[in-house]
Amino acid sequence: MDAQENRGQEQPKDEHRIRTDSESSVDSLTRFVLPSLDGSPPKIVTLDEVSSMFKDLRNMELAHEIALNPDFKLQQYEPPSDSLEGAIKRSVHKAFWELLREQLERQPPSYDQAIRLLAEIKEIFPQLLSPNNERTVAHINEVLDETVIQQQAERGLLDFRAYANFVINILSRSCCPARDEAVAKIREIEDVVDTFRSILELMSLMKLDMANFMLTLARKEIAANSVEYEKQKFSKYMREYMGNGYSFPATEDWLQRHRAGSNTDETIYNAYMQLIDYPADKEFPELLRIDKDRFAGLSWRAQRLILCASLISIAQSTPIISQRRENRLELSKQLDIIVQDVKNQEQVATAIDSCYEQIRAFVNQALEKEQLPAMNEADQAALKNQVLKLGNKASPVPSLMAKRLDGYVRVALRSNGSIPPPPAGFVDYQEELVAFIASFRRLVSYNHAVFGEHFHRILNKTMAVEPEGAEASPAGDGIATGQAQTAKP
Repeated sequence: MDAQENRGQEQPKDEHRIRTDSESSVDSLTRFVLPSLDGSPPKIVTLDEVSSMFKDLRNMELAHEIALNPDFKLQQYEPPSDSLEGAIKRSVHKAFWELLREQLERQPPSYDQAIRLLAEIKEIFPQLLSPNNERTVAHINEVLDETVIQQQAERGLLDFRAYANFVINILSRSCCPARDEAVAKIREIEDVVDTFRSILELMSLMKLDMANFMLTLARKEIAANSVEYEKQKFSKYMREYMGNGYSFPATEDWLQRHRAGSNTDETIYNAYMQLIDYPADKEFPELLRIDKDRFAGLSWRAQRLILCASLISIAQSTPIISQRRENRLELSKQLDIIVQDVKNQEQVATAIDSCYEQIRAFVNQALEKEQLPAMNEADQAALKNQVLKLGNKASPVPSLMAKRLDGYVRVALRSNGSIPPPPAGFVDYQEELVAFIASFRRLVSYNHAVFGEHFHRILNKTMAVEPEGAEASPAGDGIATGQAQTAKP
């Protein structure tokens, strides 16, 4: 009995040290990964830093990314598993939960660690709730009052499970629908320590949800202000450096290569179109370099569309595809799946080989289904020869499809929001085509809003003589403002 009492009075070594802002069950200052921008390393930020970033556009790359990338989101930060930080975090968290369990299993139970945990949860809740939830926050503060909880512990009346249920109920009303399943699973956990461990893990995820919710709310304002912000930064740069003779030779060369007489708007427009398939032997324009990878990604989206359109056009040389709409649609989907991961020239040949095998197998299966003879060796050889030629962009079929896509993009880029019907060969890929147009137009319009005036100055500076009666168009025409215009020949 005495031994048992002594055990109950023992205080484990360093017990009172197991709780700091970064050492408890989860980090109180949960951190997020700001994805890599312009090739720079990812940045680790707290929720307060996220809020400050969205309110103060001092980071041009961040503002640019948020404005142009509708899928841009923060990610939860976890230190690498093999890092010292990761090892320390796992060790400290393990010690925290083991101590909590050991204290609760004492006779009588000790609630020191439990009280600290409830206090931490109380601190976290305001970060998970919007500012207009004052009544909920007040209710949480009332229920999780440290003085009341301490008094309950001293009298042996503290019901730790009841507090867990209270927290779970608040979380169920506060979380986004995507977290409902996680809340339901927590309710099923019987062990109270495991319950609180899962609660803290869920609250950490909800901090991420709140950070991305703040981003969503700020996105429209950021997009509206980031153009002006980037223009101001660029003007300051020009004042500080251009006076010393610094220029943008790659940008000037890019524009000059597409000069269309005295029409600067048409010149800039043609230059933008080349960004869909920019020459590998030409230096990319300096002023657009922040979006070089984004333009390269769009370029490969265009190449995949051209390849798919070329493949389905060749496949329609067989009546079982051209005369059976359902067969054509199904084959189109299968070809799209095969080429969707093609992102460099080395992957093209492999994808084309796979596409030929898929077309051959699909055609023969369709023929067999209708009790028709399979393709003979001569037909298969002819089909293979046509498909393999697609590896050369200059061959007739991909060249034709590239011209059709170019003409389509030119019309769509100058349309006032409306998208024209897809050209022949691209009908089965209309959804991806429309998404591609939207992404390309957004990227071009944004950059034109920032740099359009400078592009005009470059062209006007090098223009020898304006034709009589001709006037330089303002930088806001066409692309930047989204005004409806007719595509010029």
